[in-house]
Amino acid sequence: MYEGNGRVHPRLKRYDYSKVGFYHVTICTEKRVPVLSKIQRINDSENDVCGVGRGLAPAGKNHASVVLSPIGRIAEEQLMKLNERYPCVNVYNYMIMPDHIHIIFRIAEDKAGASPRPTLMEVVCSFKSLVTIICNKRANKQGRKIFQTSFYDTVIWNEEQLKQVSEYISRNPDRWAANAERFGKNKYLYIKE
Repeated sequence: MYEGNGRVHPRLKRYDYSKVGFYHVTICTEKRVPVLSKIQRINDSENDVCGVGRGLAPAGKNHASVVLSPIGRIAEEQLMKLNERYPCVNVYNYMIMPDHIHIIFRIAEDKAGASPRPTLMEVVCSFKSLVTIICNKRANKQGRKIFQTSFYDTVIWNEEQLKQVSEYISRNPDRWAANAERFGKNKYLYIKE
């Protein structure tokens, strides 16, 4: 279905996005500008570069690693704080790429006395809003958009799909680095504030 702004919103009709389960979300930066991180190729095991993202295989020979920009560090910080805001929401796996973020959220059963579970849309919108507010405040900028308006999501239906999506997320930096020629050199850079 097309909305007035021309974007397709692929959410499943009549699906309860506050339902207990796993969800794969991809959030893209505004105009796909690489402001979140850069991908660094690891050519030998002596380079000491830390990978970013839960579930990432250790960076070693012929692998790539993610180096977060200041905006990327704020995004990671706010991602890790989502469970404080929404106790039934956990980040199962994530990867902060230069122009997008992959996240697997797990929405769990409510804890005794907790308010109703948030929808996936509420969680993602809250995350994007907090990151944007903090980044703009720290950079003394007003009205700058960090993320695209919408996001992509997939309901993860079983353990095999969860394993496949987790592997896809963890290997994303390697695929990015392997396609450097296709994407161009500037895909390795992030824009400094």
